Amino acid sequence: MRQIVLDTETTGLEPAQGHRIIEIGCVEMVDRRLTGNNFHQYLQPERDIDAAAIEVHGIKNEFLADKPKFCDVAADFIDYVSGAELIIHNAPFDVGFLDHELGIMNSPGKVDALCAVTDTLVMAKKMHPGQRNSLDALCKRYDIDNSHRELHGALLDAEILADVYLAMTGGQAALLLDSSSMDETGEPSIDGIRRLASNRPGLKVINANEQELEIHYRQLERMEGCVWLKD
Repeated sequence: MRQIVLDTETTGLEPAQGHRIIEIGCVEMVDRRLTGNNFHQYLQPERDIDAAAIEVHGIKNEFLADKPKFCDVAADFIDYVSGAELIIHNAPFDVGFLDHELGIMNSPGKVDALCAVTDTLVMAKKMHPGQRNSLDALCKRYDIDNSHRELHGALLDAEILADVYLAMTGGQAALLLDSSSMDETGEPSIDGIRRLASNRPGLKVINANEQELEIHYRQLERMEGCVWLKD
């Protein structure tokens, strides 16, 4: 299985407002192993970069003056990603910009016609609901060193996201393997299902006392529109 972890940097936030891609960074994985066959390119966007964007990635107009345009590298990029699964954090942003660039070239196809797309932000929200799921937050959660990430960079962020993706997906697989290898008696499970003994002790239930309930309801009253107090 060939997967491409991809990130972009741009002149601003909205392709509909004429913003363009200025950096593409891709990291290749085959069978969940990094191959070193990466794709990295800075691009001349044919417009100025927003000041707010420069604060994020640090890439300035002068640096890009002699860089190729997207149309100059599009054939190489399309050949590189075609048929692979793209792994992207907040995929609609990057895919939207890539589709915009292809549209400027009057390319008949879009990204989803070239390859499958997996959004790690969607994955993270399902795995960790109600928590922060930015790339930095996921690095902290999965103990991945990103101390060298002072500014955003497409290739750097793609490399970090590859580590995050492998941690997000590998941990679950290991857990399932461990839990299905033995049955309740400690013997290897024949069908991969770990069965619990029917005569196991019941779970102990500890009810809240009156003081704890009072504190709990006072806290609920502070929450605007709390549905638990509508009964």
